[in-house]
Amino acid sequence: MMTDSLPNPLPPVTLKRRALAWSVHLFTATGAIWGLLSILAIQQGQYKLLLLWVVLAVIVDGFDGILARHFHTKDYATEVDGGLLDNIIDYLNYTIVGALLVIQARLVPEGLIFPAAALIALTSALQFSQTEAKTDPRTREFYFRGFPSYWNLLALYLLVLGLNPWINLAVILICVVLQFVPIKFIYPSRTAFYYRLNQGIVYAWAASALAGIWMYPNIPGWLIFINLVFVGLYMIMSLLATLRKPRLAHG
Repeated sequence: MMTDSLPNPLPPVTLKRRALAWSVHLFTATGAIWGLLSILAIQQGQYKLLLLWVVLAVIVDGFDGILARHFHTKDYATEVDGGLLDNIIDYLNYTIVGALLVIQARLVPEGLIFPAAALIALTSALQFSQTEAKTDPRTREFYFRGFPSYWNLLALYLLVLGLNPWINLAVILICVVLQFVPIKFIYPSRTAFYYRLNQGIVYAWAASALAGIWMYPNIPGWLIFINLVFVGLYMIMSLLATLRKPRLAHG
């Protein structure tokens, strides 16, 4: 005789479980500190420090969701909306920090610096608040929908590569448009599609980025190339995911 299997109930609320859940929210909130330090580093022109704070912010963003699901923050720390907190921190670190770097480092042609930064801030605010900013949660393969506002990382690449300001502007405008194009972008900590491969790409990227921070401003060309290879692999995996038909989760 077949019986429907019921999900295991969560353990009862205890002080320890609440403390662990709240510690995850606190960990997420530290992203505000890295964002503030990033802004100070931009204002002072200390780009090596900026690289460090940005990578720390990315690390926090990469692990807080995993910790939140593991320690069941939605069940044991219900007083805080973890998704809202995460969006606030991400908008600060990924969008505002990136827009400020565009201004301070004068990455685009004169006369278009503030408009470009304002466009980043404006469109990202809309992108962050979209109800379909991420793919259908019923699928096993969780993705960002459209360019996921990686403006701080993009601005840092433009700074390190030293491209022509008009090329920088073109790249920014393309990414602005891509925010609203339904292309899937890998969500490294949640996407099931070749999960281990994607994790490996992210860890390798992080390692090469940390090496670049150590060597900045004299980053060798070969290290920049290796780092860009990992970025290219991320884009290829995202394109393959976009072309692949999603599978609905059972149950």
